[in-house]
Amino acid sequence: MSAVEAKLAELGHTLPAVVPPLAAYQPAVQSGVYVYTAGQLPMVEGKLPVTGKVGAEVTPEEAKDLARLCALNALAAVKSVAGDLDRIARVVKVTGFVASAPDFTGQPGVLNGASELLGAALGDAGVHARSAVGVAVLPLDAPVEVEIQVELKP
Repeated sequence: MSAVEAKLAELGHTLPAVVPPLAAYQPAVQSGVYVYTAGQLPMVEGKLPVTGKVGAEVTPEEAKDLARLCALNALAAVKSVAGDLDRIARVVKVTGFVASAPDFTGQPGVLNGASELLGAALGDAGVHARSAVGVAVLPLDAPVEVEIQVELKP
């Protein structure tokens, strides 16, 4: 078990299996020292635990928890190509999409679920740049989707 996975376990999380692609793409690809993940939905054992728009059917607190699941799925995707999460030199960028009710403006707070998990699991290497974007709808009516870019140690 890597130090990152041990830290996740200490935080009460288990790294899930890689979520299989829903269409024609790979969960993650490596280019040089960088790994780019596809957008990760908050899938748990092949299903979304909650669907709908944040600020309507889904509360911001629920959505923040879902963003955390997305980050765990993204780390699983990184591991699938990097082999070991301890190879992560730093998380460079996180992009998050929040399926939002028309008047919902709390996208940054929702994405804190992913950012806080990455920071807790990776320490300084988990501090990253980020975009939090509100959208009308996401695949499968998911409330949140997160993608990450990481730099690997040589």
